[in-house]
Amino acid sequence: MASFSSEDAFQDSSALSLNDVESLHSFRSRSASFSSTGSSGRLQLRQRVAQLMACVEDISSDDEIHEEVSRTLDEAFRIWGKKLKDKWQELRLHLVTWNVGTASPPPDVTSLLQLNSLGPTVDMYVIGLQEVNSRITNFLSDLAFDDPWSIFFMTVLSPLGYIKLSSVRMQGLLLLLFVKHVHLPFIRDIHTHYTRTGLYGYWGNKGGVTVRMSLYGHTVCFMNCHLPAHMENTEQRLDDFEKILEMQFEGENIPSTLDHDLLFCFGDLNFRIADYGIHFVRESINNKRYNLLWEKDQLNMAKKKEAFLQEFIEGPLQFKPTYKFDLYSDVYDTREQKSLFWFNEKKRKPAWTDRILWRVKNLCQHASKEDKFTEEEQTISVTLNNYISHMSYGISDHKPVTGTFGLELKPLLSHPLVTLNPEGEWSAEHDVLISYSAVPELPSSAWDWIGLFKVAFRHVNDYVTYAWVEDDEISSNKDSKQVYMSAAEIPDMGGEFLLCYYSNNLQSIVGISQPFQIQPNRTLIGKDLTQEENSWMQKPDNLESHDEF
Repeated sequence: MASFSSEDAFQDSSALSLNDVESLHSFRSRSASFSSTGSSGRLQLRQRVAQLMACVEDISSDDEIHEEVSRTLDEAFRIWGKKLKDKWQELRLHLVTWNVGTASPPPDVTSLLQLNSLGPTVDMYVIGLQEVNSRITNFLSDLAFDDPWSIFFMTVLSPLGYIKLSSVRMQGLLLLLFVKHVHLPFIRDIHTHYTRTGLYGYWGNKGGVTVRMSLYGHTVCFMNCHLPAHMENTEQRLDDFEKILEMQFEGENIPSTLDHDLLFCFGDLNFRIADYGIHFVRESINNKRYNLLWEKDQLNMAKKKEAFLQEFIEGPLQFKPTYKFDLYSDVYDTREQKSLFWFNEKKRKPAWTDRILWRVKNLCQHASKEDKFTEEEQTISVTLNNYISHMSYGISDHKPVTGTFGLELKPLLSHPLVTLNPEGEWSAEHDVLISYSAVPELPSSAWDWIGLFKVAFRHVNDYVTYAWVEDDEISSNKDSKQVYMSAAEIPDMGGEFLLCYYSNNLQSIVGISQPFQIQPNRTLIGKDLTQEENSWMQKPDNLESHDEF
């Protein structure tokens, strides 16, 4: 087939008829047929585009077909844009904020984590707790071991294929992140931080804790806050909120919180409903006329005048204020207890103290420039699917709040840094081999290791055994390397496992294998069965002698 250049098209433009241009109507169907013929189809498509360029030169703005050609081109670009969007990474994120009031975990969190939801599977859980029990004995114990809340959520989520990606604790503030295994190789540069604001910055009963990361190449930050209480402390809350935003990762070689592509701020922000009396507030809640209270919500009021808050987005408050409730009840504060000097404590006015806000950096930049934001420039899209409270949980005087989000990310990372798999059939009876290959960009280290994990592992240190990638290497070529593990380190009972490559420089898992089976050690199992048989054979004699008494 002869080649057809754009110059040829311009030379032959006089030979093109109106019918040629109107044939753009069938552009989509023709493109579909071209795709089935591979490179030949693409060549034909290039020829048609060259013809179109020639036609455009001859079409004036007054031409009767100008509008039709423009509309058809818009449709072609829309189809192409949708095809590119189909390659975006879609993630479902479920975020929890809950002031637990020093209580122990409840018996069940199925509804809180939407584990029975019929919708898409959650890819990442972000759980922010406030007022976790931090009495000195509890806190010292939690420093040495995982705290009860972390253990509880790991017990619930690890059998479902989630690993605790990161956590950070500051006295009563706790932030936990869980993620599906499949996303691990695309999450890098994980860092944590905390900022104290209690007692002028010397005490951590109030403040913020943060986890940040690179997620498919985009910088994402999660910040769990507990701000000062009481109606009259609005200015203090705003000052502390701004201070926490400014001080996270200060002095480190990490973007500031507001420089992240996506930032979530949540927690017990402690903003109250101003001006209205307790009876009007309760009556509005009873009648589900929440909108009457929105304009006097201190956070909503602050967003209108505080520049640093105006870039944050929040879902509609279509649920009852989440504070303050009698324990194990959905009834607002009815206490009649005595306080200091035997005066009655004042009943708390209901308030939306527990909130979830988010901020998309590129949206803020375009809003400041007052430019039109085009789909081509958008690399992150955030959709709030629901924003609700959970009234059935009564362990605290706060009700938990959750937000479920759909994230669409244009992947800046499409391949893991390391690909690895077990060599051949694995058995607990002999030494085994691991093959892996790494991309040149991997910042490898002598401290990198490959861990053998049970499929339902809880966190990166929950390995069964591991091998150093350098010390235990047995072969290497330009395409792949092999590392061995000793049979003595392999679990005798076998089972289902997976392999993870941990990068010391990146402080994260950068490669994960598919699950695979390890065959049990038949020799040891045979011995155990023999011992069981012998034990069973002796039981009748024992029973008989017992019956004689």
